[in-house]
Amino acid sequence: MATIRNIGLIAQLRSEASSHIIRYRNGRVRQSGRGLVFWFRPETASISELPMDDREMTLFVRGRSRDFQAVAVQGTIGWHVVDPELLASRVDFSIGLATGKLRGEPIERIEARLNGIAGQAVLQYLGANPVGALLDAGPEPLRITLESVLAAASALAEIGVEVVSVRLTNLAPTSELERALQTPTFEALQQKADEATFSRRALAVEKERAIAENELATKTELARRETQLIAQESENARNRAVGVAEARGLESAAEAERIRLVEGAKAEAERQRVATYRDLPPAVLFGLAARELAGKLETIEHVNITPDLLAAALGEFRKVPPSIAAR
Repeated sequence: MATIRNIGLIAQLRSEASSHIIRYRNGRVRQSGRGLVFWFRPETASISELPMDDREMTLFVRGRSRDFQAVAVQGTIGWHVVDPELLASRVDFSIGLATGKLRGEPIERIEARLNGIAGQAVLQYLGANPVGALLDAGPEPLRITLESVLAAASALAEIGVEVVSVRLTNLAPTSELERALQTPTFEALQQKADEATFSRRALAVEKERAIAENELATKTELARRETQLIAQESENARNRAVGVAEARGLESAAEAERIRLVEGAKAEAERQRVATYRDLPPAVLFGLAARELAGKLETIEHVNITPDLLAAALGEFRKVPPSIAAR
C-alpha cells in the first residue's frame, strides 16, 4: 500500500516495488511505474495503485456428474497483472489521496471474474462424465482442462490479467455417496478378511485335529505295546511256571527213582535176609529173635526160665551146625 504524506497544498506519495502507480491529471496518464516516489497536488490528481505480485484465490465448486451425483471440487488459482494500465482502465484501482487506501474492492472483482470462468469450466467437465469416471481419473484431468480454459479466456486477457497456476486439492462426492461407493470395496475387503479368518480358523482346527489324531495314535500305540507287554509277561510267567513244573517233575522223578532204588535195595536186602533166615533152624531163629528183642528192650527186671524151657533150648542148640552157630 502506498504511503501519502500531505504538506499543505502538496503531498508526497511513496510506493513499494510490488505496486504499480498510475497518476492521472485531467484524464491523462502523467506518471506510470513501479515503486514511484513523487510530489503532487491532491486537488488536481487521481492516482491508481495496482498490485504486481502473484495473487492466489480459493476455488470451490459444487456440481453434478452426468449421472446426477453431487461432486465438489476444491483448489486454488494463481494470477497476476500483466498490463497494469489496461487493468486500471477496466477496473477501478484508485486510492484515497489522504489515506493511500483503495477506494473500492477491485481485487474481489477480478477474483469473481476468475471464479466465474473457472466455475463454468468445472461444471461442464463434471456434467460430461459419470461420477465413477471422475473419481477414477482424479483431479489431474480437470486441472489440465481448467488451466487450458483460463489461459485461453479472453475475459482475462482484455483486462490485462493472466493465470499463472491452477492447483486442485480435492475432487470428491458427498459423504453419503462416498460411503455408498466405498461399500462394495469395504464389503470385498471384509469378505477377504472373513475368508482369511475362516482359513486361519480352519487351519487351527486342522492342526488341532492332527494333534488329536497324533495323540490318539500315540495312545493306541502305547496301548498296543502295553498289550504286547502284558502278553509277553503272561507268556514269561507261563514259561516260568512250565519250567518250574518241569523242574519239579524232574525232581519228583529223580526222587521217585531214588526211592525206588532205595526201596528196591531194601527189598533185595530183606529178600536176601529172609532167604537167609528161611534156611535157619527154629532154635537159631528163636535166638536171633531173642537178640533182636533184647536190643529193643530198655530194661529187664526179671526173667523166668523154667527147666523145661531151658532143656528144650539147649536141646535145640545142640542140633545147630557149628558153622551156623558161629554166626
